[in-house]
Amino acid sequence: MEEKRATYADLKDDLLLTKEQIARRVQEMGKQITSDFAGKDLTVICILKGAVMFFVDLVREIDLPMTMDFMAISSYGSATKSSGVVRILKDLDKPVNGKDVLIIEDIVDSGMTLSFLKENLLSRGAASLHIATLLDKPERRRVPLHVDYFGFTIPDEFVVGYGLDYDERYRNLPDIGVLKPEVYRK
Repeated sequence: MEEKRATYADLKDDLLLTKEQIARRVQEMGKQITSDFAGKDLTVICILKGAVMFFVDLVREIDLPMTMDFMAISSYGSATKSSGVVRILKDLDKPVNGKDVLIIEDIVDSGMTLSFLKENLLSRGAASLHIATLLDKPERRRVPLHVDYFGFTIPDEFVVGYGLDYDERYRNLPDIGVLKPEVYRK
């Protein structure tokens, strides 16, 4: 058996998603997005920092011309649940006016951050706005939000790995696992 990385010690025993499962699903999502956006002026927006791993893998699976941009949004800080207060820490470099926009996010839970972001980008003149997320926690939804593309529906657990973090740690894990509560309840 392959030796586990030291950072896996803080996870519950069974991984939620392996890197192989993630890779297969990202490839499927890329094919669907390629089909759906054929002939459109696509701009993909990565929500930093958590979505970086997913973003890089997903855009490599989208076989279309596109432009890329990045935003940093905060509603968590170092907490494990959203505060509900959304702040734009890094805004887009280019306007989205007239563009078909695909927001690429790591996880959707309450929906508050993406609901805010969707309204914000539509007010800037985006021709259309769609959301792709690797993970969806619909049972945590506090506002109505339609997610156009999602990788996996997961239970209401605090997960890390593949870009997702707790207090800026665990992003480098290639798999996704559930963080032991004693780690974040210290």
